[in-house]
Amino acid sequence: MEPGNGTQISEFLLLGLSQARELQALIFGLFLSMYVITVFGNLLIILAISSDSHLHTPMYFFLSNLSLVDICFTSTTIPKMLVNIQTQNKVITYEGCITQMYFYTLFVVLDNFILTVMAYDRFVAICHPLHYMVIMNPRLCGLLVLVSWIMSILNSLLESLMVLCLSFCSDLEIPHFFCELNQVIKLACSDTFLNNIMLYFLLVLLGGGPLVGILYSYSKIVSCICAIPSAQGKYKAFSTCASHLSVVSLFYGTCLGVYLSSAATQNAHSSATASVMYTVVTPMLNPFIYSLRNNDIKRALVRFFGR
Repeated sequence: MEPGNGTQISEFLLLGLSQARELQALIFGLFLSMYVITVFGNLLIILAISSDSHLHTPMYFFLSNLSLVDICFTSTTIPKMLVNIQTQNKVITYEGCITQMYFYTLFVVLDNFILTVMAYDRFVAICHPLHYMVIMNPRLCGLLVLVSWIMSILNSLLESLMVLCLSFCSDLEIPHFFCELNQVIKLACSDTFLNNIMLYFLLVLLGGGPLVGILYSYSKIVSCICAIPSAQGKYKAFSTCASHLSVVSLFYGTCLGVYLSSAATQNAHSSATASVMYTVVTPMLNPFIYSLRNNDIKRALVRFFGR
């Protein structure tokens, strides 16, 4: 049966960020630079934390996990895009598209969960400092990360299996530089009502739920900080969560900006360009935010390179 009749197809066509050939070299160089900086920066954070016994605490345990997730997150999309530009071949196989979509969804949701767990860690540290080491014991920390992984894996598996049940029409061009779930569903010529319902339900549950948890944690943190009598004490308490708050604002700000702008303009290429912010720029900036604003990380990096 032909693709136009609704059978499963063998490949998609990724249109990328621009069709202009003169921009391809610029885009390639820019994205290659950002990818190298992202991998190198996050890898340095992981090495600094693992090599310094002073940083073997819950906060830095979660930070090392966030850095690992950020490396994996960008690695699901950018290398394939760079290969497509270099070879001038925009084709991605059906299996490759499903695989990319699975891992992209896995790591973006996992990023979300890790940020939520880090918010809970800061809440306990500031609001219950005397019981911090008792509450945030190694077993709980490991369990929180494990549950985050399991929920992310199950979510990605469910969404990927639902896409596998769809059939596709002859127009197989994805106006994006990677196989985004929403864009792939739009290409289906079978009924996508259940997919869309499930997509928005999971978006609210796994996106809105953690965001509410983060906002609740920070509302309690702000209340505790305001109750501290000295200005120095307030500054010290706020400085312990300033980096995390910056990363959360950057992650959710870019994600919401992408989806709100795409809903307003309905322009797929504009949405693809905007999505660069949270798929590439945010993971690249995270190491700078934590290393520049955190003296412990700075000292650990100095000791690491001083060996």
